Amino acid sequence: MNFQKNKDEVFQAVANATEEAHRPQNSVKIIAVTKYVDSSIAKDLLKTGIEHIGENRVDKFLEKYEALADLKLTWHLIGSLQRRKVKDIINYLDYFHALDSVKLAAEIQKRANKPIKCFLQVNVSKEESKHGFMVEDIHQAIETIKNYDKIELVGLMTMAPFGADADQLKDIFSKTHALQKELQQLGIANMPFTELSMGMSGDFKEAIANGSTFVRIGTAFFK
Repeated sequence: MNFQKNKDEVFQAVANATEEAHRPQNSVKIIAVTKYVDSSIAKDLLKTGIEHIGENRVDKFLEKYEALADLKLTWHLIGSLQRRKVKDIINYLDYFHALDSVKLAAEIQKRANKPIKCFLQVNVSKEESKHGFMVEDIHQAIETIKNYDKIELVGLMTMAPFGADADQLKDIFSKTHALQKELQQLGIANMPFTELSMGMSGDFKEAIANGSTFVRIGTAFFK
C-alpha cells in the first residue's frame, strides 16, 4: 500500500473540488478516518503529512491516542458517544462530531475540564437508522446548550443516506448548509456555527460544493 501516493491523490482531489466550488484553497480540512486499521498502519499513513485523525469508537480512539502520542495531531471523535463513556474520552478530544442529544450535552458539561469544540449532528434526511437532531428540534436544543460553558458549537454534522444519488446529496448538503448559516446569524457567544462536517470518500465533492469545511475520508486512503 503506497500511503504517500494515496495521500497525495486524496489531497489533490479535495483541492480540485474546492477550486471547482470557487472556494479558497485550504478552506476544507481533511480528517483521516483510521477505524479500519491498527495503530501501526495508521501511523504510516499519518506520517505522510496528515494533521487530522478521526475515530468512531471510544476504545479505538484511546488506543491510537496512546500509540501515536509522538505525532502532532488534531483528534476527532466522529462516531456516536454513549453518555456513560463521556468521562473516559472527552478531555482528549479536539473536536466531537456527533453531539446528538441535550442529555449528552449535559454529560459533556459535567465531565469536561475545558471547552470542547462540538458539531451538532443533524438528521436532515430523517432516516430512522441515523442519530441526530431533527431540524425542527434544533432551536429548542440550543436554548439549553447555550448555557453550557464547556461546549462550543462550531457547526453542524450530517451524513447522506448510503447510495444516495447526486440530487439527494445536493438536497441534503445544501439544506444543512442553509441551516448552518441560519444558526450562525443567531450570534450566540459559544455557538459560532462556522463549520460543516459533511462528506466522506464517496461524496466529498458534493459536500464541498455545498459548503463543507471538514471531510471525513477513510477508504480512499487505504485502497
